[in-house]
Amino acid sequence: MRRMISLVLTALVATSCIGCAANTPTAPAKEEESREAAAKNAEDTSSEETPPADAAAQEEPAVPDMEAVEKTAALIDAIYVQEWTDTTKEQCAAARAAWDALTKEEKALVEGEDADPDYFGRDTGDASLDDPRNLDEIGENELLVVSFGTSFNDSRANDIKSIEDALQEAYPDWSVRRAFTSQIILNHILARDGESIDNMEQALVRAEENGVKNLIIQPTHLMHGAEYDELEDTLAEHEGSFATVSIAEPLLGKVGKDASEVNTDKETVAKAITQEAVEKAGYKTPEEAAGDGTAFVFMGHGTSHTAKVSYSQMQAQVDSLGYENVFIGTVEGEPEETSCENIIEAVKEAGYTKVVLRPLMVVAGDHANNDMAGEDEDSWRSMFLSDGAFESVDCQIEGLGRIKAIQDLYAAHTLAAMQGAGFEISAVESPSYLPADGTYSAVFNTDSSMFRVNEANEDKGILTVKDGKMTLHVSLISKKILQLYPGKAEDAKNADPSDLLEPTVDTVTYDDGMTEEVYGFDIPVPALEQDFDLAIIGEKGKWYDHVVSVSSPEPVQ
Repeated sequence: MRRMISLVLTALVATSCIGCAANTPTAPAKEEESREAAAKNAEDTSSEETPPADAAAQEEPAVPDMEAVEKTAALIDAIYVQEWTDTTKEQCAAARAAWDALTKEEKALVEGEDADPDYFGRDTGDASLDDPRNLDEIGENELLVVSFGTSFNDSRANDIKSIEDALQEAYPDWSVRRAFTSQIILNHILARDGESIDNMEQALVRAEENGVKNLIIQPTHLMHGAEYDELEDTLAEHEGSFATVSIAEPLLGKVGKDASEVNTDKETVAKAITQEAVEKAGYKTPEEAAGDGTAFVFMGHGTSHTAKVSYSQMQAQVDSLGYENVFIGTVEGEPEETSCENIIEAVKEAGYTKVVLRPLMVVAGDHANNDMAGEDEDSWRSMFLSDGAFESVDCQIEGLGRIKAIQDLYAAHTLAAMQGAGFEISAVESPSYLPADGTYSAVFNTDSSMFRVNEANEDKGILTVKDGKMTLHVSLISKKILQLYPGKAEDAKNADPSDLLEPTVDTVTYDDGMTEEVYGFDIPVPALEQDFDLAIIGEKGKWYDHVVSVSSPEPVQ
């Protein structure tokens, strides 16, 4: 025990001495080092065990302001309507301001009856590349191009604006202006991009205020459907406002009685879109694509309107052209045989294992990007893929409006409307309407079985385009027609002999190898796809009136 007490006392004395040594003036460096070590140890411990208040706040996600999110959704829903009011402009601005005030996380939560994050957040291209065409002081002649519209900026510039630009180039003496019929789309563009485009009513009021006397309306609609009817109804409310008014045909022309009835407009569209799709897919012809197992599916909108037969007529048209690997479908599945499910079965039954989807729509907008090419399970691309019968399903997201042949067809319809209104205008004045200089095979349509192209040439002649002029050489069925005159029979009687068309002697070869000499003629063509007068005189010495047209030019290889 004494030994233990002695050891403890010894240890206490030693400890006391160490403390005394540290406090003496002879050891200042050691004291400083000890303090620094203690401070550093305190910092290390603090950083590991007790984070500062601001760091803790950064680690915790901010609580979204759901009241602001719901308010934004409600403001979007309020402008997602097919009606323009005195407060629409302010409502669009309020919706945009509310959206801009949200955080990135809050924007992702926006959801309403029609509202979603894509309304303002989706990148659809540069709106500044578009032109709303709503300037004033435009003169007496207006060409109003009326479209359903699209909120996809790229498509608005590439499809709708391209048509408008082509028409302005074709008819420089007319001021081309724009109207959209979908107020939902107009509100979307105004709210998101600040671009103001006229609806149909606003465009007509603007024309009245500008003192327009002659109004030609060119719809870019596909057919004589509900949108076309509404256009006519709105125009009727402004009856008497203009000296002359004329509405041009929509893209596919007259509807026709039944599915079998086709026309040159549908033929032109079928050829143009098929060739465009074929080349973009890397093939030279539809037949080459078919040999590789590839089918082309053109997806239209569909409608419950009686004009829905136009889609069946388009299928009849591609069938008559021999495009066995081309199928016409619709988003709405009206007519019924054009639904996605029915088209999938038709493509499978025909034995094709590769599919190319492309919109049969003037613009590549919401339907093309979402209903056709979207990632959702109910998109056409997803439904074709989920079927499991196809090696590949590709999408061409391009509207009809960017295809030159389609622009030319609209120009032809505009020309007919202008001429029908009494204006003396020739399509030859329009370089954008003419095909490029070159040689083409083209169909020669006549109103008589006795005056037509020889059967050996399948109703076709050779169209030469050079320096803004077109001439069609056709071989007829015999030598009985002696001269032609570009115009009426009455004028041909007193025409200068140099204005009469003299025949050439052509040799035609029939399917059985037999040959025959017939008369041929070089006929000046004022416009493609449009009727013109052509008088003929035969062996009896009497002039007869005929109406002819030239359509569907295809380059001669």
